[in-house]
Amino acid sequence: MSDTPSSPVLSSSDSRRYLPWMLLLFVGSGCAALIYEIVWFQMLQLVIGSTAVSLGVLLGTFMGGMCLGSLLLSRVLSMRHRPLRVYAGLEFCIGIIGLAVLFGMPLLEHVYLAGAKPGMFSILLRGLVSAVCLVPPTLLMGATLPAISRRLETTPMGVSWLGFFYGGNIAGAVFGCLLAGFYLLRVHDMAVTTYVAVAINFSIAILALGLDSQLPVDERDADGSAETETKEPAVPATDHTLIYWAIALSGMSALGAEVVWTRLLSLLLGGTVYAFSIILAVFLIGLGLGSSIGSFCARGAKSPRLVLGCCQLFLAVAIAWSAYMIADSVPYWPVDVGLSIAPNTDSTIQPWYNFQIDLLRCLWAVLPPTLFWGASFPLALAAAATRKQDPGKLVGGIYAANTVGAILGSLVFSLVVIPHFGTQVAERWLIGLALAAALLMLLPRLLPDHDEDKTAGKPDRLALAARAVLLVCAVAFISFLAIHVDKIPDTAIAYGRTMVKNVMSPGDVNATTFLYVGEGMNSSVAVTQTHPDNALNFHVSGKVEASTLPADMRLQRMLGHIPALLQKAPKSVLIVGCGAGVTAGTFTQYPSIQRIVICEIEPLIPQKVTPYFGPQNYHIVDDIMKENPITLHTAAGDKQLEVIYDDGRHFMLTTKEKFDIITSDPIHPWVKGSAVLYTAEYFQLCKDHLNPGGMVTQWIPFYESTKETVHSELKTFFSVFPDGTLWSNDQGGDGYDALVLGMTKPDGDAGLAPINVDQIQDRLDSKAYVPVVNSLADVGFNSGLDLLKTYGGSAADMEKLLLDAPVNRDRDLRLQYLAGFGSNLYLERQIYSEIKDERTYPIDFFAGSPQNLEELHAVLKAAPKINLGSLGGLLGQ
Repeated sequence: MSDTPSSPVLSSSDSRRYLPWMLLLFVGSGCAALIYEIVWFQMLQLVIGSTAVSLGVLLGTFMGGMCLGSLLLSRVLSMRHRPLRVYAGLEFCIGIIGLAVLFGMPLLEHVYLAGAKPGMFSILLRGLVSAVCLVPPTLLMGATLPAISRRLETTPMGVSWLGFFYGGNIAGAVFGCLLAGFYLLRVHDMAVTTYVAVAINFSIAILALGLDSQLPVDERDADGSAETETKEPAVPATDHTLIYWAIALSGMSALGAEVVWTRLLSLLLGGTVYAFSIILAVFLIGLGLGSSIGSFCARGAKSPRLVLGCCQLFLAVAIAWSAYMIADSVPYWPVDVGLSIAPNTDSTIQPWYNFQIDLLRCLWAVLPPTLFWGASFPLALAAAATRKQDPGKLVGGIYAANTVGAILGSLVFSLVVIPHFGTQVAERWLIGLALAAALLMLLPRLLPDHDEDKTAGKPDRLALAARAVLLVCAVAFISFLAIHVDKIPDTAIAYGRTMVKNVMSPGDVNATTFLYVGEGMNSSVAVTQTHPDNALNFHVSGKVEASTLPADMRLQRMLGHIPALLQKAPKSVLIVGCGAGVTAGTFTQYPSIQRIVICEIEPLIPQKVTPYFGPQNYHIVDDIMKENPITLHTAAGDKQLEVIYDDGRHFMLTTKEKFDIITSDPIHPWVKGSAVLYTAEYFQLCKDHLNPGGMVTQWIPFYESTKETVHSELKTFFSVFPDGTLWSNDQGGDGYDALVLGMTKPDGDAGLAPINVDQIQDRLDSKAYVPVVNSLADVGFNSGLDLLKTYGGSAADMEKLLLDAPVNRDRDLRLQYLAGFGSNLYLERQIYSEIKDERTYPIDFFAGSPQNLEELHAVLKAAPKINLGSLGGLLGQ
């Protein structure tokens, strides 16, 4: 007997009309939950970093909280509580906590930074911070489906509706993913986005209370089945252990596949924030559709275990389909991302057209397996359901098992399988996991006394033999598919979205030579040599990050030489991102520099990639795997080098060390996650970690960018360094890229002295600076004056040009959305031309002999003259 107070029961037709409204509740719940997930992950990555370990901690905590919530509800709340009221309370509390996380994050950041230290303690502290923020709301999120499931009975019809609720929840998540990724965070900020999610929580809480007022207390017939205890006696409970294991393996393969395929598809689509939103949306679309299909199948299935087992068999085949499509089909589609021209324009590429193609490619590649993953959940519910069972306990158990598997899948594949074995082996493991889940459901059917055969009569030996033969054939076929999974093409890892334009014909003497290809914990990397110029290229995540081509070498050296040469005697340097090591190697040529720190998020880069560029980077990290820190013996004296395997922002947040120079390897802002290195808060962090008189340089790309993106980058930098300057790496007067230079005031210096051109040249003429002279000459700078001629303007020059540009801040990261629209644009000439037109000759910025100043004046083509005394004095003689 139920312990719920008795009350009138609605008729079947009356009760069914409320189910679509309950489905709507879950659509809204899923939408809000996905918005929160995106916002919270973005906020917490600013605090605990964005390494694979940090992301693993975040994902594990988020899903772990949902797992606990699904398990605890049936154990904490009895069935006496009205389900819709409980659901409304959960949603209301989620909204309140969502606001608390938004406003409490700065306080939590201060607490974390006060105790953060390197090593295992840091990882534990990251887990604690994530738990404080994520466990309370996710605990409540995980309890929502078990809570509302108590409105249904565990009949085939009731279980079917549970599957529809699950599918509706995922459908809402699809909408939330696209809403947040393409509109809310692009146009507004994290605060507004959170307010929208909170409003959704409160709205569905009110709707749930309204529905509850329309339903009697004991509406146990909400699924329309109308069975009573006298008509349907309770079925004795059976052992469902295998079902829990099967759905856990399904969850493990699902999240493992999301990790693997997101890595691979982001190479092919370009690693913008929009590409990641599209990939996630396609996964969720498949899960939602599959859940609906599985719900229909569960309603009429005589043997849900058999259907679940067959679903997992087909899933194994579908995973093989996706592996083949991602490696052997999609990369070779004739897609040129530069051909999408917006109507009524001459040169502006319209990214929305590319997004449509990206969506189609993702659907083609990964939709089939996601349908089977989605169908597995309602089928597992049907297989484990017994009449008169607590629906909350049923849903909570299956959901928890699936979530535990998902947590393990995301962590194992991202932290172990991919970095140690590669994505090819990872996809084989995914097929194996699906096959294992299928065998757990199907092997017991080969036993003569199998439970489901007791009611239908024991099958004869011929039938059992036929089952065994069919299963063996299926296993053999799936094993064949797994063995023949191909590796993602090296060209895709190197060139990503432009691969189709870089595929060489066999036997082509000018074909690109691949020197190294690796898949690391955080990114995929490659080193190539192009012909006939014999240039080396460093590729990361589908794009060229550095090369030995003259323009790239010039920029990488400028990032180091400009701040090092303009200071009298810098001693310590921090470089964010190792790359080809050319910028870091530049500092080894300066006699005064004693300590060099490199922060690199991907260990493969300094350990495997950078040594290929030894002649260009002066072999700075060749022996880093033997000893770290290491003493470098150079022509300019001994230097201490330390490589920190962390993202640079997190390192600066957690260290008290200050530097004379902070610079970064070229990192393009359209790559997801890179915009955090272009925020006002990040530049302020750099400023706070500079010694008096210290300098910071930051790369500003004009190519693969838009005017709005570049203007935002410049205005953000100048908001922290109002006396900052721009230095151009143009090609024959045409734009290519540039760097910005910011400075802090020297200690105790009341007046600010200009850059003395003569004294810079005197240093270069000294014996100690011979290595510096050679390094400059390698990239076409034959004197200090040649380097200073790259001056491109000041913050004061560009004030009017940047008037309407947005400042990129941590709370909105607007830049990654602006930059994502320009990843296929090549408007560097127009962008630089506008900036160049604003440049004026700074009278008080340079000092020296009349001859040198006249030469500078002629090159910089001064028009009106302005007084930049407040700027020039930032530099000592």
